[in-house]
Amino acid sequence: MRIEYRRLEKEEICRELFGQFIRRQEVTKCWRREGGKWVIQDAPFIDDWSEEDYQLLVSCLKNTAETGGAVWGAFCGGVLKGFASVESEPFGSRGQYLDLTSLHVSGDMRGEGIGRTLFHKAGQWAKEKGADKLYISGHSAVETQAFYQAMGCAEAEEYCRKHVEAEPYDCQLEYILSDRQ
Repeated sequence: MRIEYRRLEKEEICRELFGQFIRRQEVTKCWRREGGKWVIQDAPFIDDWSEEDYQLLVSCLKNTAETGGAVWGAFCGGVLKGFASVESEPFGSRGQYLDLTSLHVSGDMRGEGIGRTLFHKAGQWAKEKGADKLYISGHSAVETQAFYQAMGCAEAEEYCRKHVEAEPYDCQLEYILSDRQ
C-alpha cells in the first residue's frame, strides 16, 4: 500500500474529494475534566459527519487554503484517506501558536501511520512559518487522545477561548515544535 502525501489547492477541495472518506468513529470512553483533574468517563456515541458537516468542512478547508494556511491530503490509489490543515494566523500571548484545525484519517486506514505523517507535515510547515507550537483542540475520545499523547502533545499552557466555546469537551493541547520536525 503506497500513500501519496501532497498539499491541496483550494480548487480541488470539494465535496467529491471526500466521497470515499469514512469519518465514522465509535466512541466508548472520553476524557473529561472533573474537579480540576482529567478522568476517563463512559461516554458512548458514534461520531460521524452529516452532509451538512461535510459542506462545512469543505468551506473551512477552502478558507484555510485561501487565507495562507496549508491543507494536506493523504491518498491511496488516488482516493483521499487522510487530511490535515493548519491556519496561518499566529495566536497566543506571544504569537507562539499556529492552529492545527483538522487531522482526520479514514476509518478503513487508521493505524497505518497516515495520521503520524500528516501531523509531522503540519508541524514542519508551522515551524517554517515561525511558530513555536502547534495548538490542537482535540476530540476527547480515549483513542484520539492516545494518538496525540504518542505524538508528544501535552495540555496547552494557554487555552484558546474560541475553541473551548465551540467544543467544550475537546482537550486543548499543544505540541512544541523543535528540531525533530
